[in-house]
Amino acid sequence: MAMTRVRPSRVLFKTRGRPTGVQAPHRGSAVIDWAAYIDGHRVSTDTVADAVRLIRDGRLVPDGDSAGYVWVGLHEPSATELADLAEVFGLHPLAVEDAIHAHQRPKLERYDDVHFVVMKTVGYVASGPASAPGGTEVVETGEIMLFCGPDFVVTVRHGAHGELGSVRRDLEKQPERLALGPAAVVHAVADRVVDGYVCVADAVMEDIDEVEEAVFSPERTDESRRIYRLKREVIQLKRAVGPLAGPLRNLSGRRFVPAEIKEYLRDVEDHLTRVREQVESYDELLNPILQAHMTQVTVADNKDMRKISAWGAIFMVPTAIAGVYGMNFDFMPETRWRFGYPMILCVIAMACFSLYRGFRRNGWL
Repeated sequence: MAMTRVRPSRVLFKTRGRPTGVQAPHRGSAVIDWAAYIDGHRVSTDTVADAVRLIRDGRLVPDGDSAGYVWVGLHEPSATELADLAEVFGLHPLAVEDAIHAHQRPKLERYDDVHFVVMKTVGYVASGPASAPGGTEVVETGEIMLFCGPDFVVTVRHGAHGELGSVRRDLEKQPERLALGPAAVVHAVADRVVDGYVCVADAVMEDIDEVEEAVFSPERTDESRRIYRLKREVIQLKRAVGPLAGPLRNLSGRRFVPAEIKEYLRDVEDHLTRVREQVESYDELLNPILQAHMTQVTVADNKDMRKISAWGAIFMVPTAIAGVYGMNFDFMPETRWRFGYPMILCVIAMACFSLYRGFRRNGWL
Protein backbone atom coordinates (compact mmCIF):
# COMPACT_ATOMS: atom_id res chain seq x y z
CA MET A 1 0.00 0.00 0.00
CA ALA A 2 1.47 3.35 -0.99
CA MET A 3 2.54 5.74 1.72
CA THR A 4 0.09 8.60 2.13
CA ARG A 5 1.32 11.97 3.32
CA VAL A 6 0.27 12.53 6.95
CA ARG A 7 -0.90 15.94 7.99
CA PRO A 8 -0.32 16.34 11.76
CA SER A 9 -1.94 19.74 11.89
CA ARG A 10 -5.46 18.33 12.20
CA VAL A 11 -7.12 18.07 15.62
CA LEU A 12 -7.11 14.28 15.44
CA PHE A 13 -3.30 14.14 15.48
CA LYS A 14 -2.55 16.61 18.24
CA THR A 15 -0.03 15.43 20.82
CA ARG A 16 -1.56 13.87 23.88
CA GLY A 17 0.15 11.99 26.66
CA ARG A 18 0.17 10.69 30.20
CA PRO A 19 2.91 9.09 32.35
CA THR A 20 1.67 5.51 31.90
CA GLY A 21 2.54 5.54 28.21
CA VAL A 22 -1.06 5.19 26.97
CA GLN A 23 -2.06 8.55 25.59
CA ALA A 24 -5.31 10.04 26.80
CA PRO A 25 -7.43 11.77 24.18
CA HIS A 26 -7.80 15.50 24.47
CA ARG A 27 -11.16 16.86 25.45
CA GLY A 28 -13.75 16.45 22.71
CA SER A 29 -11.76 13.95 20.64
CA ALA A 30 -13.30 10.70 19.47
CA VAL A 31 -9.95 8.86 19.55
CA ILE A 32 -9.94 6.59 22.59
CA ASP A 33 -6.57 4.88 22.14
CA TRP A 34 -3.97 4.06 19.50
CA ALA A 35 -0.63 2.29 19.26
CA ALA A 36 1.77 0.65 16.84
CA TYR A 37 2.28 -3.09 17.27
CA ILE A 38 5.50 -4.66 16.08
CA ASP A 39 5.94 -8.42 16.48
CA GLY A 40 3.00 -8.37 18.88
CA HIS A 41 4.44 -5.74 21.22
CA ARG A 42 2.96 -2.31 21.77
CA VAL A 43 5.00 0.72 20.81
CA SER A 44 3.36 3.88 22.15
CA THR A 45 3.73 7.14 20.26
CA ASP A 46 2.77 10.75 20.89
CA THR A 47 0.32 10.93 18.00
CA VAL A 48 -1.51 8.67 15.60
CA ALA A 49 0.58 10.16 12.81
CA ASP A 50 3.78 9.10 14.59
CA ALA A 51 2.46 5.54 14.90
CA VAL A 52 1.68 5.45 11.18
CA ARG A 53 5.13 6.79 10.28
CA LEU A 54 6.76 4.28 12.58
CA ILE A 55 5.11 1.33 10.84
CA ARG A 56 5.39 2.57 7.27
CA ASP A 57 8.96 3.84 7.57
CA GLY A 58 10.01 0.43 8.89
CA ARG A 59 11.83 1.76 11.93
CA LEU A 60 12.64 -0.49 14.88
CA VAL A 61 12.75 -3.45 12.45
CA PRO A 62 16.31 -4.59 11.55
CA ASP A 63 15.66 -5.44 7.89
CA GLY A 64 13.52 -2.36 7.33
CA ASP A 65 10.49 -4.45 6.43
CA SER A 66 7.97 -3.67 9.15
CA ALA A 67 5.88 -6.61 10.30
CA GLY A 68 3.68 -4.34 12.42
CA TYR A 69 0.47 -2.43 12.17
CA VAL A 70 -1.40 0.45 13.79
CA TRP A 71 -4.56 0.02 15.82
CA VAL A 72 -6.69 3.14 16.29
CA GLY A 73 -9.86 3.06 18.38
CA LEU A 74 -12.58 5.71 18.07
CA HIS A 75 -15.94 6.29 19.72
CA GLU A 76 -18.64 8.10 17.73
CA PRO A 77 -16.24 10.20 15.64
CA SER A 78 -17.25 13.28 13.73
CA ALA A 79 -17.05 13.48 9.96
CA THR A 80 -13.90 15.63 10.20
CA GLU A 81 -12.09 13.24 12.51
CA LEU A 82 -12.90 10.21 10.40
CA ALA A 83 -11.98 12.09 7.23
CA ASP A 84 -8.47 12.62 8.65
CA LEU A 85 -8.04 8.88 9.16
CA ALA A 86 -9.53 8.17 5.76
CA GLU A 87 -6.87 10.36 4.19
CA VAL A 88 -4.06 8.63 6.06
CA PHE A 89 -5.20 5.03 5.57
CA GLY A 90 -6.91 5.38 2.21
CA LEU A 91 -10.41 4.44 3.38
CA HIS A 92 -13.21 4.31 0.83
CA PRO A 93 -15.71 7.21 1.06
CA LEU A 94 -18.71 4.86 1.10
CA ALA A 95 -17.32 2.93 4.07
CA VAL A 96 -16.46 6.17 5.85
CA GLU A 97 -20.01 7.42 5.34
CA ASP A 98 -21.40 4.19 6.82
CA ALA A 99 -19.08 4.51 9.82
CA ILE A 100 -20.22 8.06 10.51
CA HIS A 101 -23.97 7.58 10.28
CA ALA A 102 -24.09 4.05 11.78
CA HIS A 103 -27.44 2.16 11.76
CA GLN A 104 -25.96 -0.38 9.36
CA ARG A 105 -26.76 -4.04 8.90
CA PRO A 106 -23.95 -6.45 9.90
CA LYS A 107 -21.85 -6.96 6.79
CA LEU A 108 -18.39 -7.51 5.31
CA GLU A 109 -17.24 -5.44 2.33
CA ARG A 110 -13.94 -5.13 0.54
CA TYR A 111 -12.50 -1.96 -0.96
CA ASP A 112 -9.22 -2.81 -2.71
CA ASP A 113 -7.01 -4.17 0.08
CA VAL A 114 -9.14 -2.77 2.91
CA HIS A 115 -11.92 -4.84 4.50
CA PHE A 116 -14.84 -3.09 6.16
CA VAL A 117 -16.73 -5.06 8.82
CA VAL A 118 -19.92 -3.96 10.60
CA MET A 119 -21.14 -5.68 13.77
CA LYS A 120 -24.14 -4.94 15.94
CA THR A 121 -23.53 -4.73 19.68
CA VAL A 122 -26.19 -5.28 22.33
CA GLY A 123 -26.44 -4.27 25.96
CA TYR A 124 -28.90 -5.24 28.69
CA VAL A 125 -30.44 -2.66 31.02
CA ALA A 126 -30.89 -4.48 34.31
CA SER A 127 -32.50 -1.73 36.42
CA GLY A 128 -34.45 1.50 36.27
CA PRO A 129 -37.65 2.16 34.30
CA ALA A 130 -36.74 -0.60 31.83
CA SER A 131 -37.37 -3.28 34.43
CA ALA A 132 -40.92 -2.11 35.13
CA PRO A 133 -43.83 -3.56 33.16
CA GLY A 134 -44.44 -1.44 30.12
CA GLY A 135 -41.20 0.48 30.66
CA THR A 136 -38.54 1.45 28.18
CA GLU A 137 -36.34 -0.92 26.25
CA VAL A 138 -34.29 -3.43 28.23
CA VAL A 139 -32.03 -4.26 25.27
CA GLU A 140 -30.00 -1.49 23.68
CA THR A 141 -28.12 -1.83 20.42
CA GLY A 142 -24.98 -0.19 19.09
CA GLU A 143 -22.48 -0.81 16.34
CA ILE A 144 -18.79 -1.50 15.84
CA MET A 145 -17.17 -0.86 12.48
CA LEU A 146 -13.70 -2.15 11.62
CA PHE A 147 -11.44 -0.99 8.81
CA CYS A 148 -8.84 -3.71 8.37
CA GLY A 149 -5.90 -3.06 6.04
CA PRO A 150 -2.44 -4.59 5.54
CA ASP A 151 -0.82 -2.39 8.19
CA PHE A 152 -3.69 -0.91 10.22
CA VAL A 153 -6.94 -1.58 12.06
CA VAL A 154 -9.42 1.20 12.81
CA THR A 155 -12.31 0.41 15.14
CA VAL A 156 -15.25 2.80 15.25
CA ARG A 157 -17.76 2.26 18.05
CA HIS A 158 -21.26 3.70 18.33
CA GLY A 159 -23.34 3.36 21.48
CA ALA A 160 -22.72 3.44 25.20
CA HIS A 161 -21.78 -0.23 25.48
CA GLY A 162 -19.42 -2.61 23.69
CA GLU A 163 -16.23 -0.89 24.87
CA LEU A 164 -13.03 -2.28 23.39
CA GLY A 165 -10.48 -1.10 25.95
CA SER A 166 -10.53 -4.46 27.72
CA VAL A 167 -10.16 -6.24 24.36
CA ARG A 168 -6.98 -4.28 23.67
CA ARG A 169 -5.59 -4.97 27.15
CA ASP A 170 -6.31 -8.69 26.88
CA LEU A 171 -4.64 -8.89 23.48
CA GLU A 172 -1.58 -7.00 24.68
CA LYS A 173 -1.07 -9.75 27.24
CA GLN A 174 -0.77 -12.21 24.32
CA PRO A 175 1.96 -10.86 21.99
CA GLU A 176 1.95 -14.07 19.98
CA ARG A 177 -1.68 -13.40 19.02
CA LEU A 178 -1.10 -9.77 18.16
CA ALA A 179 1.87 -10.79 16.02
CA LEU A 180 -0.54 -12.61 13.67
CA GLY A 181 -1.59 -9.26 12.23
CA PRO A 182 -4.74 -7.11 12.02
CA ALA A 183 -6.88 -10.24 11.66
CA ALA A 184 -6.15 -11.01 15.32
CA VAL A 185 -7.83 -7.75 16.29
CA VAL A 186 -10.83 -8.51 14.07
CA HIS A 187 -11.23 -11.90 15.73
CA ALA A 188 -10.92 -10.46 19.25
CA VAL A 189 -13.57 -7.83 18.55
CA ALA A 190 -15.92 -10.37 16.97
CA ASP A 191 -15.43 -12.71 19.92
CA ARG A 192 -16.27 -9.94 22.38
CA VAL A 193 -19.37 -8.95 20.40
CA VAL A 194 -20.65 -12.54 20.32
CA ASP A 195 -19.94 -12.92 24.05
CA GLY A 196 -22.15 -9.87 24.54
CA TYR A 197 -24.90 -11.64 22.60
CA VAL A 198 -24.61 -14.63 24.93
CA CYS A 199 -24.89 -12.49 28.07
CA VAL A 200 -27.89 -10.52 26.80
CA ALA A 201 -29.62 -13.67 25.52
CA ASP A 202 -29.24 -15.28 28.96
CA ALA A 203 -30.62 -12.16 30.65
CA VAL A 204 -33.63 -12.09 28.31
CA MET A 205 -34.20 -15.78 29.01
CA GLU A 206 -34.41 -14.99 32.72
CA ASP A 207 -37.01 -12.33 31.97
CA ILE A 208 -39.01 -14.83 29.93
CA ASP A 209 -38.88 -17.30 32.81
CA GLU A 210 -40.15 -14.62 35.20
CA VAL A 211 -43.00 -13.73 32.85
CA GLU A 212 -43.93 -17.39 32.42
CA GLU A 213 -43.96 -17.90 36.18
CA ALA A 214 -46.11 -14.80 36.67
CA VAL A 215 -48.58 -15.85 33.96
CA PHE A 216 -49.14 -19.30 35.46
CA SER A 217 -49.13 -18.15 39.09
CA PRO A 218 -52.39 -18.20 41.12
CA GLU A 219 -52.27 -14.43 41.47
CA ARG A 220 -54.02 -12.39 38.83
CA THR A 221 -51.53 -10.13 37.02
CA ASP A 222 -51.45 -8.23 33.72
CA GLU A 223 -48.29 -9.31 31.88
CA SER A 224 -49.38 -8.49 28.34
CA ARG A 225 -47.34 -5.28 28.04
CA ARG A 226 -44.26 -6.96 29.41
CA ILE A 227 -44.64 -9.88 26.99
CA TYR A 228 -45.00 -7.52 24.02
CA ARG A 229 -41.92 -5.62 25.19
CA LEU A 230 -39.94 -8.84 25.39
CA LYS A 231 -41.05 -9.82 21.89
CA ARG A 232 -39.80 -6.47 20.63
CA GLU A 233 -36.43 -7.02 22.32
CA VAL A 234 -36.20 -10.50 20.81
CA ILE A 235 -36.70 -8.94 17.39
CA GLN A 236 -33.83 -6.53 18.08
CA LEU A 237 -31.63 -9.44 19.11
CA LYS A 238 -32.52 -11.28 15.92
CA ARG A 239 -31.55 -8.27 13.82
CA ALA A 240 -28.17 -8.14 15.55
CA VAL A 241 -27.36 -11.84 15.77
CA GLY A 242 -28.75 -13.32 12.57
CA PRO A 243 -27.07 -11.21 9.85
CA LEU A 244 -23.61 -11.55 11.44
CA ALA A 245 -23.31 -15.22 10.48
CA GLY A 246 -22.57 -14.44 6.82
CA PRO A 247 -19.77 -11.92 7.45
CA LEU A 248 -18.08 -14.23 9.96
CA ARG A 249 -18.21 -17.11 7.51
CA ASN A 250 -16.76 -14.93 4.77
CA LEU A 251 -14.01 -13.69 7.05
CA SER A 252 -12.81 -17.25 7.57
CA GLY A 253 -12.22 -17.53 3.83
CA ARG A 254 -10.23 -14.31 3.36
CA ARG A 255 -6.58 -14.56 2.43
CA PHE A 256 -5.44 -11.90 4.90
CA VAL A 257 -6.64 -14.08 7.79
CA PRO A 258 -3.92 -16.51 9.01
CA ALA A 259 -4.79 -20.17 9.46
CA GLU A 260 -4.55 -19.84 13.25
CA ILE A 261 -7.10 -17.01 13.30
CA LYS A 262 -9.42 -18.92 10.96
CA GLU A 263 -9.73 -21.64 13.59
CA TYR A 264 -10.69 -19.06 16.20
CA LEU A 265 -13.17 -17.43 13.83
CA ARG A 266 -14.87 -20.78 13.26
CA ASP A 267 -15.21 -21.13 17.01
CA VAL A 268 -16.82 -17.68 17.22
CA GLU A 269 -19.15 -18.64 14.38
CA ASP A 270 -20.15 -21.76 16.29
CA HIS A 271 -20.99 -19.66 19.37
CA LEU A 272 -22.96 -17.28 17.18
CA THR A 273 -24.96 -20.18 15.73
CA ARG A 274 -25.91 -21.36 19.18
CA VAL A 275 -26.96 -17.88 20.27
CA ARG A 276 -28.98 -17.44 17.08
CA GLU A 277 -30.85 -20.69 17.69
CA GLN A 278 -31.42 -19.66 21.29
CA VAL A 279 -32.85 -16.28 20.30
CA GLU A 280 -35.06 -17.83 17.63
CA SER A 281 -36.51 -20.17 20.23
CA TYR A 282 -37.59 -17.20 22.34
CA ASP A 283 -40.40 -16.39 19.91
CA GLU A 284 -41.60 -19.97 20.18
CA LEU A 285 -41.67 -19.55 23.97
CA LEU A 286 -43.28 -16.12 24.06
CA ASN A 287 -46.10 -16.92 21.63
CA PRO A 288 -47.72 -19.68 23.73
CA ILE A 289 -47.09 -17.66 26.89
CA LEU A 290 -48.93 -14.72 25.35
CA GLN A 291 -51.77 -16.98 24.17
CA ALA A 292 -52.05 -18.56 27.61
CA HIS A 293 -52.10 -15.15 29.25
CA MET A 294 -54.80 -13.84 26.91
CA THR A 295 -56.83 -16.99 27.57
CA GLN A 296 -56.50 -16.43 31.30
CA VAL A 297 -57.59 -12.81 30.87
CA THR A 298 -60.64 -13.94 28.91
CA VAL A 299 -61.54 -16.57 31.51
CA ALA A 300 -61.11 -14.04 34.31
CA ASP A 301 -63.33 -11.55 32.47
CA ASN A 302 -65.98 -14.23 32.02
CA LYS A 303 -65.86 -15.01 35.72
CA ASP A 304 -66.31 -11.34 36.54
CA MET A 305 -69.26 -11.10 34.17
CA ARG A 306 -70.89 -14.18 35.73
CA LYS A 307 -70.50 -12.69 39.21
CA ILE A 308 -71.95 -9.39 38.09
CA SER A 309 -74.85 -11.16 36.38
CA ALA A 310 -75.53 -13.36 39.43
CA TRP A 311 -75.58 -10.44 41.88
CA GLY A 312 -77.71 -8.48 39.43
CA ALA A 313 -80.26 -11.32 39.33
CA ILE A 314 -80.30 -11.55 43.13
CA PHE A 315 -80.91 -7.83 43.61
CA MET A 316 -83.55 -7.86 40.90
CA VAL A 317 -85.94 -9.81 43.17
CA PRO A 318 -86.31 -7.18 45.93
CA THR A 319 -86.24 -4.45 43.30
CA ALA A 320 -89.14 -6.03 41.40
CA ILE A 321 -91.23 -6.65 44.54
CA ALA A 322 -90.53 -3.17 45.89
CA GLY A 323 -91.42 -1.71 42.51
CA VAL A 324 -94.79 -3.49 42.45
CA TYR A 325 -95.73 -2.57 46.01
CA GLY A 326 -94.52 0.94 45.47
CA MET A 327 -97.48 1.56 43.16
CA ASN A 328 -100.18 3.61 44.82
CA PHE A 329 -103.18 1.36 44.11
CA ASP A 330 -105.97 0.92 46.63
CA PHE A 331 -106.77 -2.70 45.85
CA MET A 332 -103.46 -4.60 46.22
CA PRO A 333 -103.12 -7.97 47.98
CA GLU A 334 -102.31 -7.90 51.65
CA THR A 335 -101.93 -4.11 51.83
CA ARG A 336 -104.29 -3.97 54.81
CA TRP A 337 -103.01 -7.15 56.49
CA ARG A 338 -101.13 -6.75 59.74
CA PHE A 339 -98.40 -9.22 58.80
CA GLY A 340 -98.16 -8.20 55.13
CA TYR A 341 -94.90 -6.28 55.51
CA PRO A 342 -93.00 -9.06 57.36
CA MET A 343 -94.33 -11.60 54.92
CA ILE A 344 -92.99 -9.64 51.91
CA LEU A 345 -89.58 -9.32 53.61
CA CYS A 346 -89.52 -13.08 54.20
CA VAL A 347 -90.43 -13.76 50.57
CA ILE A 348 -87.65 -11.44 49.39
CA ALA A 349 -85.10 -13.07 51.72
CA MET A 350 -86.06 -16.60 50.71
CA ALA A 351 -85.97 -15.78 46.99
CA CYS A 352 -82.58 -14.08 47.27
CA PHE A 353 -81.16 -16.93 49.33
CA SER A 354 -82.44 -19.51 46.83
CA LEU A 355 -80.84 -17.62 43.93
CA TYR A 356 -77.57 -17.20 45.85
CA ARG A 357 -77.43 -20.89 46.68
CA GLY A 358 -78.13 -21.84 43.06
CA PHE A 359 -75.45 -19.54 41.71
CA ARG A 360 -72.94 -20.87 44.26
CA ARG A 361 -73.63 -24.44 43.17
CA ASN A 362 -73.06 -23.50 39.54
CA GLY A 363 -69.81 -21.72 40.32
CA TRP A 364 -71.02 -18.26 39.43
CA LEU A 365 -70.37 -16.94 42.94
